[in-house]
Amino acid sequence: MDLKRLKLNQYNQKLEDKNLSFRAFDIENLNISDYQKPHKNDHFFILIVEKGKIDIQIEEKVFNLKSEKISIVFPDQINFISNLSSDLKAKIILFEEVLFCSDILKNELSPYNVNLSANLNCNALHIDEFKNALVLVENIQTIYNSPTLVKKEQARFFIKIFLLGLIESIHGQHPILHQKTNQHVYIAFKKLLNEQFKSQRTVQYYAAELGITPKKLNEITKKHCSETAINAIHNRILKEIKRQLLFSDLSHKEIAFNLGFSSPSALNKFVKSKLKETPTELQNELSQIYNA
Repeated sequence: MDLKRLKLNQYNQKLEDKNLSFRAFDIENLNISDYQKPHKNDHFFILIVEKGKIDIQIEEKVFNLKSEKISIVFPDQINFISNLSSDLKAKIILFEEVLFCSDILKNELSPYNVNLSANLNCNALHIDEFKNALVLVENIQTIYNSPTLVKKEQARFFIKIFLLGLIESIHGQHPILHQKTNQHVYIAFKKLLNEQFKSQRTVQYYAAELGITPKKLNEITKKHCSETAINAIHNRILKEIKRQLLFSDLSHKEIAFNLGFSSPSALNKFVKSKLKETPTELQNELSQIYNA
């Protein structure tokens, strides 16, 4: 099955939209059918629930959103929405990746960048925090409806303030982020793993690239994601196997070679050792989940 990639510029509701790096509107103005099927976005997708309920599945996790909950889907995360209640009142913000606080998070706020996308996928805010966030969202929506050159710049700042507020909130909800030792190593490991997992699968390789011992890398990964380094490596491979089994037209043989396995039987052995099922069984199981 081919996975549709939704683009920000397909939501050009008015002439000015082609020059804007964001969109902001109530959920009833969203083309729901596109978002109710598994897909990826080329942009950030923020869902702010004021009233009612809605489910959003991001990768393999389902989040039940209700009042005072906010979900941020990062570009290229597989996602879809379902089970919209009849009384649902929610707002949507779509924006280009350039507006995200990536430079800040890579530098002076790097300790906040641990498991950031997973932590931002679902945020339950205190009522006062939610009210403050909603004011920013409404300001962004007002600017979107009547943009000017100056107001567009204001909206960019409002979006960054909104995001930084959420990041600060999850910083308080996840005590591990307060530890000031070795976050930069964990972040570097995750970045390197995303780049090299198809060809490099040993703890020794990643430890050497990071300039630490395999034992130290294990200590760091256990602290930050509660798993050993080898499990983190294997889980990254499994994640890509699942994506390709479900959302590509590749054969199992093609997937095996694409992901660096020596043969289809090696892929089969790996999946079975981790999940106690064959790639075919896994593919059928995933199809039932995503096509239910």
